Amino acid sequence: MKLTFRWYGDEDPVKLEYIRQIPGMTGIVSAIYDVPVGEIWPLEAILSLKEKIHRAGMELSVIESVPVHEDIKLGLPSRDQYISNYQQTLRNLAEAGVHTVCYNFMPVFDWTRSALSFPLDDQSTTLVYDHDVIRKMNPLNGDLKLPGWDTSYQNEALAELVNQYGQISEEQLWQHLEYFIRAIIPVAEDVQVKMAIHPDDPPWSIFGLPRIITNQDHLERFLRLYDSPYNGLCFCTGSLGASPQNDIPAMLRHFGGAGRVNFVHARNVKITGDKSFREVAHLSDAGSIDMYEVMSALYEFGFDGPLRPDHGRMIWGETGRPGYGLYDRALGAVYLNGLYEGIAKSHRESSADHTKDTVVAKEIG
Repeated sequence: MKLTFRWYGDEDPVKLEYIRQIPGMTGIVSAIYDVPVGEIWPLEAILSLKEKIHRAGMELSVIESVPVHEDIKLGLPSRDQYISNYQQTLRNLAEAGVHTVCYNFMPVFDWTRSALSFPLDDQSTTLVYDHDVIRKMNPLNGDLKLPGWDTSYQNEALAELVNQYGQISEEQLWQHLEYFIRAIIPVAEDVQVKMAIHPDDPPWSIFGLPRIITNQDHLERFLRLYDSPYNGLCFCTGSLGASPQNDIPAMLRHFGGAGRVNFVHARNVKITGDKSFREVAHLSDAGSIDMYEVMSALYEFGFDGPLRPDHGRMIWGETGRPGYGLYDRALGAVYLNGLYEGIAKSHRESSADHTKDTVVAKEIG
């Protein structure tokens, strides 16, 4: 397991030198943020980002994300050009030495919450999703700004895009995803870039839009679209764990054992009602996800890829990008690393004791 940390570039209030001070932290998860969606990422820009991170004493471990243009998700004729651009971006990333790419296939909106600064009992604040609140929201209201809302669209363009998706069924979205996957994974295989699709967050439909990467059956179907270790998952415990139907440790063991987990987001959530949850500290006791079992599963199938502590509360008076403060994510990283170290030592000691007992038994025999 390689500990990594999300960094939003020079505009991020969390500095690279602070991230490096987190015990066990070696890698950065980032992206090129000033290239329009669908355009090719210049090799020079990727190398510049990589060098900046290298000078800070870490490596650029994962690109999150190379966004998928909406025309690809909608299956429009223009998708072929955008797919060609995506393929070239993967080639450029590989040439720069980056070999893990996270992305998603969520229509219009990325991860979405109903509140950014919900106060908890300890006076920290956190991100919250309340389905009753979301159902009353108008996605065309230009005054509404929440995580996951693409503010690059003007109201009229956003309305047109949402209406376009009104004509797209889940099955059609599956077909468009398959078209995309069958085009990019051969390139990813050729340049040895492991692709990692992020689950839909939350794992159910919002605003009537189709969402398909939501549960074990759908993850199985996705992986069957192209059977390759380069076509894998970003296993996000918080996104999938928002649904009580998803057994997170069991799913992780299942897909990890099959070699299809290429990246891990470790986040805890507390389910508070039907399709409602709040984000909490990473500790198992804080939420609905048993992080000990999550880390045990990673150890058992020998996960050696990147993992990042995903989202955190805003604590100790920190301000900045909601969910992406330094302090709580740093605590989460140390907690996860400690769990993993304890699990690994426990297994090694158990194995050593078993070997010793076997030797003694043979000597007595």
